[in-house]
Amino acid sequence: MSPGDRRRAPAVRPQRADAQRNQEALLAAAGAVFATSGVEAPIREIAAEAGVGTATIYRHFPTRADLIVAVYRHQVEALAEAGSALRSDGATPYLAVARWIDRFVDFVVTKQGLAAVLQSDDSCYDPLHDYFVDRLVPVLSDLLEVATEAGEVRPGLDAYELMRGIGGVCAAAGTHRRYDARRLVELLVAGLRQPQ
Repeated sequence: MSPGDRRRAPAVRPQRADAQRNQEALLAAAGAVFATSGVEAPIREIAAEAGVGTATIYRHFPTRADLIVAVYRHQVEALAEAGSALRSDGATPYLAVARWIDRFVDFVVTKQGLAAVLQSDDSCYDPLHDYFVDRLVPVLSDLLEVATEAGEVRPGLDAYELMRGIGGVCAAAGTHRRYDARRLVELLVAGLRQPQ
């Protein structure tokens, strides 16, 4: 290869701070609208929630699928980052587990409308389940390990199994007015405690 043939790959420039804030606002607005109106909500509703024009949304996310994937990943990342924040906020290890699970319940319950989309034939959604598992199971595993070492939760708990159980409890949320998924998960979390 001669010196003239060498071409530099263009440097990836980080997003400007205001562009990053705009994207964060769009993702938060889309997440809120998806939670109340479903993932098929009109883009103009998301734009109004974010206080921007629809063109701004399409500039960041050319398709609805791009927006759905970005919202999902953004919320998974926020949940993953909450693990270390909860561990360092001075709460007991058991409370850190309980508070993280409470956030996980919020995530799962608000994603019920997303379930049909994620199970669709559109291959762009295929990697999201693995992303969710790969990103969140280690976070809960770490929280459970610390709580086990502190003698606050039962030994031998499996994070993936626990998350699947919570997901199953939450799957019926909203199906009947007397079904309270959050209360049932609280009972489940109480059962994690190491007997004294």
